Amino acid sequence: MDGYDDSLIKFREIHFCSFQKPTPDFALPASECLKELQGILEIEALDPLQLTVSYDIRHITLEEIEFVLRELGFHLDGTLLTALKRALHYYTEETQRANMGIEPGKENMHVYINRYQRLPHGCRDQRPEHWRSYL
Repeated sequence: MDGYDDSLIKFREIHFCSFQKPTPDFALPASECLKELQGILEIEALDPLQLTVSYDIRHITLEEIEFVLRELGFHLDGTLLTALKRALHYYTEETQRANMGIEPGKENMHVYINRYQRLPHGCRDQRPEHWRSYL
């Protein structure tokens, strides 16, 4: 990468909610969804409820990553300690980006598009494009 700086690469752990029984495997499907985000360098599922991610804050922040996960239906850990760490990371990354003159990022919409295309639903028209104007 040009302009490589260690302070721009962040390594974070994302914890998922463990109150559901039986314990679901959130980490693996979440890692598959996050691989498509711009700025994600490495992602690894440590166990069913824990994910490690490294990313470049010039492209994406922890807040944006967790927003995408919540939008996709993943339940993140909400304990007090995790919430405090999360708030601290959000603040420091936002401040660092503001000091570099980077505006708040726009969500990576292609994640939502790819997920929508993979999900089975009845919103697809099987007819060829030129037949769709006919009933």
